[in-house]
Amino acid sequence: PIIGVNTFLSSTGSPTVRPGEVIRATKEEKEYQIEMLGHLHKKSESESSKWLKKLQESAVRNENMFDVMMEAVKYCSLGQITTALFEVGGQYRRNM
Repeated sequence: PIIGVNTFLSSTGSPTVRPGEVIRATKEEKEYQIEMLGHLHKKSESESSKWLKKLQESAVRNENMFDVMMEAVKYCSLGQITTALFEVGGQYRRNM
């Protein structure tokens, strides 16, 4: 997948950044990132559960989540954080 490309760019691209080409990760780079993610999950299993729960509680109480988020990212992947927040807040779906 291509990540970070704005769907609504004009046909001439961004007024400030004009990429020459899409940069793609190699198979080895992808495998390495997946391996590192596995290490993160194993290493911080108990801490990640604790911080995901705190993050969900902050969201439900409508509190400022910044401090909790800054701790959570030390132990949790973006996918874990996203899933935890979807569980308590739902997921936005654009009407097509």
